[in-house]
Amino acid sequence: MDQGILSMWWYAIKRLYIAGSVPLLLVLTVFIPYFVLLGIAADVRARRSPFSGYSIRRGVRGMSRFHDWFDWLGGYPVEVAKPEEVFQFYRECGFSLDRLKTVGGRLGCNEFVSTRA
Repeated sequence: MDQGILSMWWYAIKRLYIAGSVPLLLVLTVFIPYFVLLGIAADVRARRSPFSGYSIRRGVRGMSRFHDWFDWLGGYPVEVAKPEEVFQFYRECGFSLDRLKTVGGRLGCNEFVSTRA
């Protein structure tokens, strides 16, 4: 989701992440401790194993947040768009929107489900 200055900030962080050893070390030193601690707390609350990538509790799926942050920080190239830009693009390609799940102004990705009209 295009969040203006916040999107530009994360774009710059992702560029640093891939720019070489020193910038990578800077990004990891600043962001990983903060996000990992938040992620571990969230994993413990959800009863997921923070380090294995597997769920402790049956029926809970997905990567642990510990692995997810490394994956997300390195996610470059990155492209952001406003929801209306996504709607317009897919409408012009012959799709109609079925469902939309937004992040409600937080960091993250909106989810769109469309079908060919």
